[in-house]
Amino acid sequence: MIPLRPVLLIALASSPLVAQNSPSPQTAAPVQETVTVTTAIPPIPLSESNRSVMTLDTREQPLLYNNVTDYLRQDTSINLQSRAPSGVQADLSIRGTTFEQSLVLLNGLRINDPETAHMNLDIPIPLDALSRVEVLHGSGSTFYGSDAIGGAVNLITERPPEEPRLSLIAKSGAGNYGSLENHLRTDLSTRRISEQLTGSRDTSNGFMPDRNYSSNALSSETWLTVLKPGTTDILLAGSDRPYGANQFYGNYDSWERTKGWYAALQQQLGQKTSASFAYRRHTDLFVLLLDRPNYYRNNHVTSAWQSALRRADTIGANTTLSYGLEANGDSIHSTNLGVHARNQGAGYANLSLRALGRFSLSLGAREQVFSGGDSVFSPNIAAAYTLTRTLRLRASVGHGYRLPTYLDLYYADPATIGNPNLKPESSWSYEGGLAWTPSSGALTLSATGFSLHQKNGIDYSKYDLSHPWQAVNVANFAYNGGEANMRVRLPRAQQLQLGYTAVQATSPPPGLISEYAFNYAAQSALIAWSGQLPAQIVARSQLAVIQKTMQSPYPLWDLSLARNRGHIRPYVRLLNITNTTYQEVPGVPLQGRTIMAGAEVNWAKRH
Repeated sequence: MIPLRPVLLIALASSPLVAQNSPSPQTAAPVQETVTVTTAIPPIPLSESNRSVMTLDTREQPLLYNNVTDYLRQDTSINLQSRAPSGVQADLSIRGTTFEQSLVLLNGLRINDPETAHMNLDIPIPLDALSRVEVLHGSGSTFYGSDAIGGAVNLITERPPEEPRLSLIAKSGAGNYGSLENHLRTDLSTRRISEQLTGSRDTSNGFMPDRNYSSNALSSETWLTVLKPGTTDILLAGSDRPYGANQFYGNYDSWERTKGWYAALQQQLGQKTSASFAYRRHTDLFVLLLDRPNYYRNNHVTSAWQSALRRADTIGANTTLSYGLEANGDSIHSTNLGVHARNQGAGYANLSLRALGRFSLSLGAREQVFSGGDSVFSPNIAAAYTLTRTLRLRASVGHGYRLPTYLDLYYADPATIGNPNLKPESSWSYEGGLAWTPSSGALTLSATGFSLHQKNGIDYSKYDLSHPWQAVNVANFAYNGGEANMRVRLPRAQQLQLGYTAVQATSPPPGLISEYAFNYAAQSALIAWSGQLPAQIVARSQLAVIQKTMQSPYPLWDLSLARNRGHIRPYVRLLNITNTTYQEVPGVPLQGRTIMAGAEVNWAKRH
């Protein structure tokens, strides 16, 4: 393992000032914000969790971004392993954990794929449907269940303003590599009914043979306030993403196509209770050799359902009790993995005491029961102490767990072998940190140290390069590190952000060759600036420097500009300006300098 050196900070100190789109001066605040989903009661508001949380506003200056991964790159504790742009297969991990140990949610409901975590970011809705993204660092299994070992990413939609109005936002752009992007969002609002329709299509010829892609998504969300219990939220979505998978799974000119269908119903039952139900179906067609499609191919079809009944009671002026019951199940029909299914149910409770003098305290627990009778208990405790008016200390301890995916259990080909005897992963996460906010409000600083200890961690490994990868439980290993983030408000609506995360894992057993567990970002640093320029132009520039284990650090510099007023709003995005040659997944090269330019039509009419 390479030691953690300050190489990234040195690289940033010698670089030009660069930028990031961040909350405006009017909305800039510490990262602890409440998760507020219109029709759902969250397991716990993140503002009461005393945990490390980052909130990303996807509705502020949206022309400077094009997909969810653009926003997630603002968080240095997230390690993104992309294979192509525009939502095409990317892996996500938090605080050094593997890509299978992070949970992705949509309005508080799970969208992780039971086939393989490679599909967790195959998000069924377009970016334009989202209002914000919230990232919980550290174990979240007490609140959300399986997979939230490293953390959780919650994608949140939001009802349009209730005043009667009709709006249309259409964006179209083009760039090198034959890239095209087309996005559409329409909002129709009345006092009782609101409808939002969004669609996106991003295509490219690819920067190398067999790396073309077409990423398509469509969603409809309807909010109804015609029933006495409260608002009804109906979300329907679908996606279709064919793409060339050259080098994705070895030295093959492969091809893959994924499709997703998602439906969710969330119903308020008064101000304190909500009921939710969601269904997701996902297909994955994989062809090993593009020129000989019948030589080797797999077709996987997964389905998953979930339901939740959640409630939050206020007990006194500063105490909230959140509790609920959840049930979910998933199944797979696969030419390679066979036919399998499993179900589980859970109950959870969390007591939040917000003001015990200078203290605040959160106590939570979840009992998860699996089909077959096994169960797991996941407690969490978090506390904070207000040392001064501007300085707050916090600490937490939490348990996490993860069930193996169907690919972990049953996959088999000449290069990779699953293991039906895998045990579930479990972990304990420890963290402590501080948040400093001077009275002027122009500066916020947060810093956190963390340690994650795993038992029965799942990895693909081998002791001889000539042997296939084998899914195994690794007895015990740990990730230790720290993260820091600073935001500074500058004159004339400017903002500066600096972020840094360092992680180091315990060394693997002597001679063991690991495929996933030790392929993480040992250091990640970011410096960014955003601001308003003359002629109603908003700008964002961001430089990230990333060092993966056993590799040299590499820089990624992006710059975006757009007009933020008027009916016609032109934009330009320059990605990887330095034309850096790099790989986020070993063996999968990513494209160099990319320029995208276009315009948005923005129209609204009030009734």
